[in-house]
Amino acid sequence: MKTLLHSTALTLATVTLAGAAGAQVNLTAATSSPGSTPHLAITHLATVAGQRGIASLQVAEGQTLTNSILDVAQGRTDISAAPMLLPFLLSRGMGPFSAQGEEGAAIAANLRALYPYNAGSFNVLTLETSGIETWEDLRGRTVFNGPPRGAALTNARQAITLTTGMQDGTDYEGHQANWGQLASLLVDGSMDAFVVPTTHPSDRVNLLASAGNVVVISVPQETYESEAFQRIFQMPGNIPIEIEWDSIGYGDNVRLSQSEDGILRGMGTAFADVVNADMDYQLAYDLTTAHIETLDDLIASAPFARTGGFGVVDQRLSGFCGNNQLLYHPGAVAAWEDHGYDIPDCAEGQ
Repeated sequence: MKTLLHSTALTLATVTLAGAAGAQVNLTAATSSPGSTPHLAITHLATVAGQRGIASLQVAEGQTLTNSILDVAQGRTDISAAPMLLPFLLSRGMGPFSAQGEEGAAIAANLRALYPYNAGSFNVLTLETSGIETWEDLRGRTVFNGPPRGAALTNARQAITLTTGMQDGTDYEGHQANWGQLASLLVDGSMDAFVVPTTHPSDRVNLLASAGNVVVISVPQETYESEAFQRIFQMPGNIPIEIEWDSIGYGDNVRLSQSEDGILRGMGTAFADVVNADMDYQLAYDLTTAHIETLDDLIASAPFARTGGFGVVDQRLSGFCGNNQLLYHPGAVAAWEDHGYDIPDCAEGQ
């Protein structure tokens, strides 16, 4: 409850600060729960956009992003965090957007990105007392793999299947619950393991460590480099994540498993903060510029931001192009390129 009150107060303070700076326009924004890169990205944008007099952002946190990107595409919300898998599914009328059907393509075409980042990699998080040391050890166990719908659950199931061949409900018992329940699940002993997108160092890992020593299980290098696993990075929203374990800074109560060279490997989830294609060019330029010019402050504002992919616009590492049809807003393209970054031609929108 203290955490919730603190985060709510932080968001309100951010919005107030934006208004106090004499912002030119009022914008609505949607993002995920506190303690994540999507939440950090938009609350930071609210702060710097307000300080620069660009806009005052009213931030709604803890949102279901499946709904939020529809709101942006249809003009009801100005900015939203978006797992890049979702615009792809919307464009095909698939999964959570089956109700949109063929109309999904036209709706998805209204989305444009300002800047990319990632929500971390999918690895196994477990207590040492569980006896789980490999992905294969998930067989027959209860595994939390995300909310009941959305990109996280899809990707968590993919990660387990690609690494082991196991299927949810047949080889292991997947457990789904809203993100707000994750904190309790991490410490109440009801789950054997967790496969969720995680940036490092992670509050989730530290909370789990309050219940005992933690094991973080990498995708084994041989599996990660296999042709089958690499193909997953051709699917929209999936990016490769490789992190030097010793650079993260966990204590002795958190250790890495299934990595002989000290590299944590996994399938990552590509994100972008998206706006409607009709957003004013100068406004998109100014918002993106505020993001770019304060990247150092953004990355310094939370330990996990160092592995969040902020400022990374490389095509493969950011998840653009290929089967991903999400494009940058023209104003965002100009902002990135004016600051010396190279946006891939295939990701530039009109």
